[in-house]
Amino acid sequence: MSSLTPFQSLAQEARRQSGRVIADRIVENIYRQAELIAQDTVQIDPEKARKWDRRIDELLTSRWFGYPLMLGLLSVLFWITIEGANIPSSLIADGLFWVQDRLSALFLASGSPLWLQGFLVEGVYRSLAWVVSVMLPPMAIFFPLFTMLEDLGYLPRVAFNLDRLFRLAGAHGKQALTMSMGFGCNAAGVVACRIIESPREKLIAALTNNFVPCNGRFPTLIAVASVLTGGFLGVTWGASMAAPIVSGLVVFGVAVTLFVSWTLSKTLLKGQPSSFTLEMPPLRRPQIGRIIVTSIFDRTLFVLWRAVVVAAPAGGVIWLLANISTGEQSLLTTFANGLNPLGVALGMDGYILLAFILGLPANEIVLPILIMSYLAGGRLVELDSIEELARLFIDHGWTWLTAVNVMLFSLLHFPCATTLLTMRKETGTWRWPLLSVVMNTLLAGFVCFIVAQGAHWLNLV
Repeated sequence: MSSLTPFQSLAQEARRQSGRVIADRIVENIYRQAELIAQDTVQIDPEKARKWDRRIDELLTSRWFGYPLMLGLLSVLFWITIEGANIPSSLIADGLFWVQDRLSALFLASGSPLWLQGFLVEGVYRSLAWVVSVMLPPMAIFFPLFTMLEDLGYLPRVAFNLDRLFRLAGAHGKQALTMSMGFGCNAAGVVACRIIESPREKLIAALTNNFVPCNGRFPTLIAVASVLTGGFLGVTWGASMAAPIVSGLVVFGVAVTLFVSWTLSKTLLKGQPSSFTLEMPPLRRPQIGRIIVTSIFDRTLFVLWRAVVVAAPAGGVIWLLANISTGEQSLLTTFANGLNPLGVALGMDGYILLAFILGLPANEIVLPILIMSYLAGGRLVELDSIEELARLFIDHGWTWLTAVNVMLFSLLHFPCATTLLTMRKETGTWRWPLLSVVMNTLLAGFVCFIVAQGAHWLNLV
């Protein structure tokens, strides 16, 4: 078949554009007719009409104030989470590590083999203790706050604000809603893509949902941001900058989502964005009972239990890798040394890359695995504060660049196993989950490489 002439290509493009314009006009006409019918049939007393919610909506969805308000609200949420989680996390860690000491004493008194004590106490139990103490306080604060925003009806306003950006990216406006679901769990965000009718736009939303951090990655981002801004790595911004940094990472994740969506819509998944009709629900008072049930039981405890179930065997595996030797070094050190050249090129190290690989079952266990990997070759300490965590990182050569690239890689790297299995179920093939793994990993590596090499070239480290 002969290729299309320039005039034929222009004609096809004109037909596509005219079809899009007609669809938009149909939607506008439907709303215009609905407004006329409402004006003829509904009588509103101006004195009793609720004007405050309209004024708030005008502010929340304003072209000039909508985005700054979103960013400011997100920063406040993270600030409350970070500041509020410090003391509870320390108290929980003290209690759990006190239990660890009692368990070690019990094993010694019973004459149990040292390997059994090491595997169960220093491997399995210690991993559980770190997961609970690091994850529980931030989740117990962040999830109720986020659920309250859902209950207030704010998330549809976020989707309204982002609709124009997603249309410019060649994606569907409803992708903003699926992206919001991804903040809780990326697997849930992939399932939420069912609300998008177009198969092409549904795939774009599923493939890019992992670029917003889920609840499993928030503890890692918050902990590393606190170490970065706490004055331990030569950064003097102040601890109060941790919340804006995490908020900035979220905004960067949204920007990457838009960029990758645009790239996919122009290459692998070509097409025009379809029309988006969203009924804006009224602002309402939050229901405290619903917030408690949804945030604590359906989210916090569910996610924590999933992390605990995965962390227990992971802790045992890490202990075995650290204590089974091949020659003069452990398997853990052997694997980490093999990954170290790539890790250094990306501004990290081999232990960090190994932690991300072993954390494939769940993002919640990446930080505990990294801590256990570092401690396996050095002194054993009980990490009950950011100061202890920072000291451990500094002992293993961390700089501000390491912290920045760990956060960037955590934000952009391959989805967890649960998300990949969910994507396989939703798409009916392994082709798209595997594409997501390759695409996200290459993008994460590219960004970290550019940041690392740029920092070295500018003599910033």
